[in-house]
Amino acid sequence: MLEVPFMRAQRERVIAGLKTRNWKEGDLGVVDQIIALDDDRKALKTALDQANADSNNLSKEIGGLYKSGRGAEAEELKAQVGELKEEVKRLQEQLNDTQDRLNELLLTVPNVPHDSVPAGAGENDNEVYRDWPAAFPSLGPDALPHWELARKYDLFDLELGVKITGAGFPLYRGKGARLQRALINFFLDEAQRAGYEEILPPLLVNEDTARATGQLPDKEGQMYYVERDNLYLIPTAEVPVTNVYRDVILEESDLPVKMTGYTPCFRREAGSYGSHVRGLNRVHQFDKVEIVRLEHPDRSYEALQEMLAHVGGLLDKLELPYRILRLCGGDLGFTSALTFDFEVFSAAQERWLEVSSVSNFETFQSNRMRLRFRDGKNTRLAHTLNGSALALARIVAALLENNQSPEGIRIPKVLQGYTGFDLIS
Repeated sequence: MLEVPFMRAQRERVIAGLKTRNWKEGDLGVVDQIIALDDDRKALKTALDQANADSNNLSKEIGGLYKSGRGAEAEELKAQVGELKEEVKRLQEQLNDTQDRLNELLLTVPNVPHDSVPAGAGENDNEVYRDWPAAFPSLGPDALPHWELARKYDLFDLELGVKITGAGFPLYRGKGARLQRALINFFLDEAQRAGYEEILPPLLVNEDTARATGQLPDKEGQMYYVERDNLYLIPTAEVPVTNVYRDVILEESDLPVKMTGYTPCFRREAGSYGSHVRGLNRVHQFDKVEIVRLEHPDRSYEALQEMLAHVGGLLDKLELPYRILRLCGGDLGFTSALTFDFEVFSAAQERWLEVSSVSNFETFQSNRMRLRFRDGKNTRLAHTLNGSALALARIVAALLENNQSPEGIRIPKVLQGYTGFDLIS
């Protein structure tokens, strides 16, 4: 959530940022509405404080008047105090209502894009930040997509997933399950070697937690909701892991905080049909290892580059061709100031598959969760960052497809110690 003082001081920048996100001209007035509501809030708070002070001062006088035998004057003051208490009640109600309306509007405004975010309407306008320099794997005319390979080698079963749960919930078995577990352990071990503390968080979160990282309000309806308990299944480990530090004031020396977590992730994605969503290309439950950083504002973009290098290093070790995209304003997530997507090339499908998003949220999340650090005598909002390192469903798809051969599916060398086998046949 943007800070109101920032919106007031940087009004033109905020409006320019919303335009980069393709906000319509008629919707930009929300910025001035927020500033006006904040003015009303300040005026009401001043009036409320004055009414309370006047009431307290008169109440002190009343006791002295009674003691000195001036009961009639005391009664007059009591009547005035009664009127002031009614005024305090009225002002408090107005202040609460104004604060609620202000908060509601603030929740509708996305983060201001970083200056490097390109203009664009959607995913087709994203900028290639780093392209794959070499040739793609050549598989020949008999290459199979991963869903056919899974059937051939009995690696995962989408039909059984439908039987047990519903569409988009794959069931892994045999060497498919072992490959899944091997990838999780590999990603966690690499994160720990890079200095990230492993966190194993709950898979359900409350409203405060989901709101703090920007998942609520859920404008796209992607979260699974457990109505009876008022809890949400997590769409990513980012949500519970970042909230470890909600309502916390860190010392500057505590920064950076680096955390990693493996969780299943649950997303009610919009339905569509075609080969681009077949198999593991789009599912409602998938495994992912996330990396999260809390950073000093002065070095958060340096940290973002370190995270890009970390994710790229994982893909290099998995021997997967990949590229990095810088997301345009029209494709940028609500909470992000700058996002880079990693896509791996699926040789059998001959298309790119997104496997990671790495983002800097600057103070947008930390303002919602009141995450600060001490800077001398003052406190400041920390910057939060997160990235997929990595999301498994599409990584598995690319590994199976790119490494198929007449003998079977070759396992990358870095994973063989984790799987216990070097070939699926």
